[in-house]
Amino acid sequence: MTDQPLVSVIIPNWNGFKHLPGCLNALKAQTYQHVEVIVADNASTDGSQELLAKYYPWVRLEQLITNQGFTGACNAGLLRARGELLILLNNDTEADPAWIDEVVAAFERHPEAGAVASKMLLFDRRDHLHTAGDLVRVDGLPVNRGVWQPDDPEYNEEIAVFSACGGSAAYRRSTLDEIGLLDDDFFFSMEDVDLGWRAQLAGWKCIYAPRAVVYHQLAATGGGKTASYYDGRNTLWVIAKNYPTPLLRKYWPEIVRGQWRRAWAALRAWRGEAARAQLRGILAGLVTLPRVLRKRRVIQAGRKVSIEDLEAILTPVNRAG
Repeated sequence: MTDQPLVSVIIPNWNGFKHLPGCLNALKAQTYQHVEVIVADNASTDGSQELLAKYYPWVRLEQLITNQGFTGACNAGLLRARGELLILLNNDTEADPAWIDEVVAAFERHPEAGAVASKMLLFDRRDHLHTAGDLVRVDGLPVNRGVWQPDDPEYNEEIAVFSACGGSAAYRRSTLDEIGLLDDDFFFSMEDVDLGWRAQLAGWKCIYAPRAVVYHQLAATGGGKTASYYDGRNTLWVIAKNYPTPLLRKYWPEIVRGQWRRAWAALRAWRGEAARAQLRGILAGLVTLPRVLRKRRVIQAGRKVSIEDLEAILTPVNRAG
């Protein structure tokens, strides 16, 4: 028996055979032991399931019969998880041995936090950041705080951020019970920011825990034209669903400029597959806005925090580097 909370780590996997051993071996070496690990497999065909059965029998396999994307796999794992604390972890990561200990400690220090963001460092440049917690600018665009920057002392402070990167995002079960799981319509990309918005609107904070360290092989299992399409579409969806009306009235010029810059950059690079995919995504986002706006009415009706508090957590465009 233990008085430590059970932590469930959910790893979405699609043909990640070559990445799983590094990820799972690092989890096996965690100093925090009250953990269950779930691999939610998106109908892989590369032998991932056989690998788990032979070498990692302690891992629980949630087998999906079709590829349901990042959101579908994560939600399937979350629904099966038994933990009080629930962590989403990319399969192309390697966690520091004290990672889960530090995540749990951050939750204990911050009862107001519904989420904890880890310090994610680049796998092959371990003194440089992928993210030190995620921010959202007043123009509605998300930012990986510290991305590509050296891991300087300024990123060693435990602070409130907007949301946690989905590559290593930790949540209280009670938070997800209140706000719901990932939006399955997103499929891939920006689903973590959408969830962060819903948590903030419901009054839950997100804490960046600098000693909770994860090394990430950035874009090892994603990226390219697929990511560009969903980035283009889902960025519009996040704003349409979550950005409160009083702040839309105030910041709509910045939001329009931000979207125009994205579209113009893609138009200038239209010969590239990723740029064309992003343009298709932007168009799809505009065409599907009526469906998204139906979700908006429910989300905004449940807002529990003041507009002033929400505005305070958004980052000015010129300070979002």
